[in-house]
Amino acid sequence: MAFARRPLLAGNWKMNGLRAALAQIELIAGGYDEGLRERLDLLICPPATLLAAAAKIAAPAQISLGGQDCHTQPCGAHTGDISAQMLADAGAGFVIVGHSERRADHGESDALARAKALAALAAGLTPIVCVGETRAQREAGAAEAIVAGQIAGSVPADIAPERLVLAYEPVWAIGTGLTPTPQDVAQMHGFARERLDALLGAGKGAQARILYGGSVKPSNARQLLGVADVDGALVGGASLLAADFLGIAEAYR
Repeated sequence: MAFARRPLLAGNWKMNGLRAALAQIELIAGGYDEGLRERLDLLICPPATLLAAAAKIAAPAQISLGGQDCHTQPCGAHTGDISAQMLADAGAGFVIVGHSERRADHGESDALARAKALAALAAGLTPIVCVGETRAQREAGAAEAIVAGQIAGSVPADIAPERLVLAYEPVWAIGTGLTPTPQDVAQMHGFARERLDALLGAGKGAQARILYGGSVKPSNARQLLGVADVDGALVGGASLLAADFLGIAEAYR
């Protein structure tokens, strides 16, 4: 049975954006016209400080919002953390978990990413679970083994596939200007879908959206987003400016 997976273009603003950056969301909302709405979903993950204000702009334009991380607990004595429930209350419908920068900068494990994904689901959010290998791991021939282990350890085994977004982000291509070939991307996305099948049950991997993340920009969007098993992109720097983010979206026009 074939499943129609609606493309998702997600912008991860990371630790960027003051209130003045809301103007970019207004521009994105203005450019997300009926033609684009028919073809793909747009999602913006701004810093948590902007979520509530961004929701007033994004919701009328049918643009989704997401958080960039969440705690495993719904509340408690966790100074400086933010819960999935808080994100949902501020207007988020998604949350990124297990991003390579969280794994590298904060030592986050697969088990912690999985716990955060479960917390997201409990709060009614859709987790975007990130996986991907470093350059050293790829050059050592371990890319598939790393991604397989991250999927097995980070994705809740009982998650409904339509409630999951997986993001494959080759760590060596994030913010470096380096980009895998379309063949590399197709191979890894196909492999990731096979691993989801193994984890969730036969055929269920075909129902989950798998995004590509790693130096996506308007100039290479059409090539990368047209690859088999690529259901959209998790975009970093190119999502900060409306012209660039909408330029990537135009690949679906």
